[in-house]
Amino acid sequence: MARGASSTDRLKAGLVGCGGRGTQAVVNLLTGNENVELVAVADVFEDHLETSLDRLRNNTKYLSRDAGITVERNGKPVEMSAEDLVRSLQPRIKVDPEHHFVGFDAFKKLVKSDVDIVMLATPPGYRPQHFEAAINAGKHVFTEKPIATDPVGVRRFMAAAKKAEEKKLTVMSGAQRHAERDYIETVDKIHNGAIGDIVALNSYYLSGPVFHADARDPKWGDMEWEHRNWYSFIWICGDQIVEQHFHNIDFMNWVMDSHPLEVVASGGAAWRPREPLYGNIYDHMSSDFGYANGVRLSSHCRQYPKGLYSNVSDVIVGSKGRSNGMDMGGKGINPYVQEHIDMIKSITGAGPYINQGMRVAESTMTAIMGRESAYSGMKITWDMIMNSQQDLQPKEFDYKKQMEPMPLPVPGVYKFV
Repeated sequence: MARGASSTDRLKAGLVGCGGRGTQAVVNLLTGNENVELVAVADVFEDHLETSLDRLRNNTKYLSRDAGITVERNGKPVEMSAEDLVRSLQPRIKVDPEHHFVGFDAFKKLVKSDVDIVMLATPPGYRPQHFEAAINAGKHVFTEKPIATDPVGVRRFMAAAKKAEEKKLTVMSGAQRHAERDYIETVDKIHNGAIGDIVALNSYYLSGPVFHADARDPKWGDMEWEHRNWYSFIWICGDQIVEQHFHNIDFMNWVMDSHPLEVVASGGAAWRPREPLYGNIYDHMSSDFGYANGVRLSSHCRQYPKGLYSNVSDVIVGSKGRSNGMDMGGKGINPYVQEHIDMIKSITGAGPYINQGMRVAESTMTAIMGRESAYSGMKITWDMIMNSQQDLQPKEFDYKKQMEPMPLPVPGVYKFV
């Protein structure tokens, strides 16, 4: 469906990546928009696909866990009860057996099917390839963040984002702060001088691990194992600074209306044991980013076991005051729902055209720049990372493929390319 089609037309969505984030994104999309239905799903693993569809079709507790959420109906806020949510969502899960796509080429089959919107929610190592295929097929895209795990992938995504703009295809990212009223209004006030000139920035993402497999099934080949334990391997997850701390970094780029020009970072593995089960990512990282106007961003992320100190926050220091990025705005609709409302309005022409591709790509590259500085022990500049030839992606895919994981990066030994 081209941009500007009638807002009453029923839009068809397809999901690539049927894990928890992808499944919840479907719920968010259908919650926020009455004229959308899910008609196709794709995943590397059939068990992931079937679990996702079972939740969407049969698990009323899962569907109704956002009971009390406020959504937009005919331009007005409406609170959805548990019964309303289930009644609204379940009839619009219309995935027939012919549109269950499984395997490493499942995404190709989905983007060629009769869908208007492709939702990309796999681990981020796959994002450039999947996004490029969707844009080439003329589909509107919801893409989870980050959008790549290496510079070659970011540049591939950027090229496709430019093509999407030429085609007027909507590109909405999962950087939900851009759909969150308190952040939007606070950033606008900062840009209009509410705290004076920005002089310093601080960001924190101190949390527990996002995901970690308990053990390896001996039946799994190396590639299947790395997929089922994907948050432990650099090529597919990008490390915490890329996969999770992205939110803070993207927000600071928004505040600065730019990206940093350089970074010096350090990190390592203090909690994660040096065992194959724990892969090759760090569990803590601190970065000192420098923007063109001399403002520094002090960025700190880490994943230690749950139950320890946690802190996810930001500080913007100005010459006349400071802000946490959301203290000068009001409350709106759940941003995970609002971003999908905004996406559909962009597609139908009921709202402004949205293509967040380049912005989310620059923020991903910023995070990768920090990671590469910590791994190598070098100062990395924006020009260095934009010209980097690092390509972490496998050249062939098979469940039984043998893969030798890169060792845990050691500064002075690890080489930036």
